Parts: sequence; C-alpha cells; structure tokens
Amino acid sequence: MSTVIIRKASYDYKALRPVVFEILNSTCGDMVREKKRVIIKPNLLAAATPDKAIVTHPMIIKAAAEYVLEKGAVPQISDSPAVGSFHKILKESGITDALAGLNVIYKEFRESAVIDVGEPFRKIDIAGDAVNCDVLINLAKLKTHTQMMLTLGVKNLFGCIVGMKKPEWHFRTGVDREKFAALLVKNFQAIKPSVTIIDGILAMEGEGPGRSGTPRELGVILGSNDAVAADITVCRMIGVEPDMLLTNRFARKAGLSDGEIIIDGDLPAIRDFRLPEITPLVFGPKRFHGYFRRHLVQRPVCNDSECRLCGECWKYCPAKAISPAKKKIRFDYDKCIRCYCCAEVCPHGALGARETFTGRIARRVMGMR
Repeated sequence: MSTVIIRKASYDYKALRPVVFEILNSTCGDMVREKKRVIIKPNLLAAATPDKAIVTHPMIIKAAAEYVLEKGAVPQISDSPAVGSFHKILKESGITDALAGLNVIYKEFRESAVIDVGEPFRKIDIAGDAVNCDVLINLAKLKTHTQMMLTLGVKNLFGCIVGMKKPEWHFRTGVDREKFAALLVKNFQAIKPSVTIIDGILAMEGEGPGRSGTPRELGVILGSNDAVAADITVCRMIGVEPDMLLTNRFARKAGLSDGEIIIDGDLPAIRDFRLPEITPLVFGPKRFHGYFRRHLVQRPVCNDSECRLCGECWKYCPAKAISPAKKKIRFDYDKCIRCYCCAEVCPHGALGARETFTGRIARRVMGMR
C-alpha cells in the first residue's frame, strides 16, 4: 500500500514552496542529507516558456533545489532533452533565471552505465548519474502523449536514456506500444526514484506532449515515493481506467503495484480532460497488416502552413521515415513506426496524429473502436 499526497496549488512561489517542502519531507526527508548526491530530474522536453506546459515549471524545480540546499546537499539538475541544447532549454524555460544565485549544478546526462534489466531487453544504457546517485527527485509534468496516452512519473524517467539512444529504443520496440511500455517500466525499476512529484498545476491535454498539445489548468500537484501509485492516481483523477495507461498495466504485472493507495488530500474528479485518440497500429487479418499499416491506421501528418522545414523531425526520426521535399516534408509510411517522436520534437507545432477516413471505416466494419 502506497500513499499519494495531492494538494491544490498555484505557481505563486510563496504558497508553492511549503507544499513542495511538505511532499519532500514526507517522502524522502530522511534521505536528503549533507554531502549526499541528489539528482533533480525534471521534464525538459524542449525549449518552451512555462505557459506552454511542455516542461516542469521552474518554480517547482526551484522549490526542490532549495529543499536540497537546506538539507546541506548540493542539487544537480539533469536531463537528456529530446532535441535542442540543454542549456538553451534551461534558459528559455525560465529555469536559469528562477534558480539564479542558488548553489545548483546543471549537468546534462551524457555518460551511460550499462544496466541488465532482465528479459526481454537485457542490457540498456541509462545515465550513470541517475543510477549512481544517492537520491533522485523525479519532477514529472502531467501531459498527454500521442503514442502512450499520458506521460507521467514512470515515463518521465525515459529522459535518463542518453541522447540518441532514445530514438534507437523507439525503433527497436517498433509499432508495439506494449513492448515500449514494458521498456519504460524496466527503466523505472533500474533507476528507482526516491520521490516522484507530478506538476499538474498547468497540465497539457490533447495532442501532447509537445507544441501540438493544449495547456489546461488543473491546479494540483501530486507526490509519492511510489511513481506507479502517483500515475494511477492521476488516471483516477481524470476518469481513466488505470490499466489503460500501459505503464501502469506492466508495472502491475511486474508486482510493482497492488492498486491499494492511500490518498492524502482531496482528489478532484476531472471528467472532461481531453486525451489523444489512441488507435490500433495493426488490425485485421495478418496477411493484410502491411497494407493496413501503410494506408489505414493513424499516422503522423504535417500542417504545411506551420512547417518551417527546420529539419528537427527528420534528424530525430528513429525509423528515418521523414525526408525534406520541395516546400514540405514527406513521410514514408512503410517505414514509419508511429512513435510520434516527430510531433514531440517539432518546435513549431506543425506535426500531429490523424487516422485516415478509410481507416475509421475499416475499424468500424471489423467491430473495433
């Protein structure tokens, strides 16, 4: 049985600071001590101002850093962003300014440790700082995710996979969302965060987790030393069956959660939270899967009027399924694995997901919803 703390909150720092301190005191207060190595791992997906709800809000990071400093330890802010410069993200997101004057180390995850996580993946490369620190404070953002439905505490730790190893794992797991979810859970088990705090004060709904998503004020912050319990609680809050989030399902299969959770605080019932449409990537008779995948299933699309041909999507695409064409980009849907990394990293919000009209008809004819 795990406890999840939930509090109403805003980004007013005078009011927010004691809330973050309370959560940290209750979950890892006895672990953060003088000379301990403390990693603060926020969600630093891409350079974006706090009002876009793409990154963990700088005021939450500041409160966590000040807590660590008051305990006599030195906080290290670390992540491995999907795209762009680590220090540019810190600056443009307001984190550098918010933490000015504090004795904080900023260090991008670069060096990996090889960790044996067992079958079916065996050895995976995880940031050495993340697996070798004394305390890891996991500061997630409550956001939707076009591939996985939601990105919360467990998913946030995928940022501890260094650099281009992330798209490599997307490619290795291919169109199998369940396999990718199993990887995320194995990664989480290897890292073992000391505490997970989920920033749901300004969340993201719709076509998240990047610029195609829509900021949505929920006014809550959650914390627990059990990230799976925190993720389950978010699902219950927004009216989603917890096992619909695949990381929850695989965590339960791995014995990481029995679903018994004590809620410390008032859990709001949010029933109009807009999730991305998640459709099957393969369906129908096996001999037709290739054709269906190319022409019928949901796929990434580009709004040509918003595209700036900056190249981030085709540089990051793990399947090499995107190429520049005259005044627009071209998708090779034979290669595309529907990971939606392109939409995640697009700095202009030009990329999203869309199911074809014929695909919707085919699913209905086959009795799939």
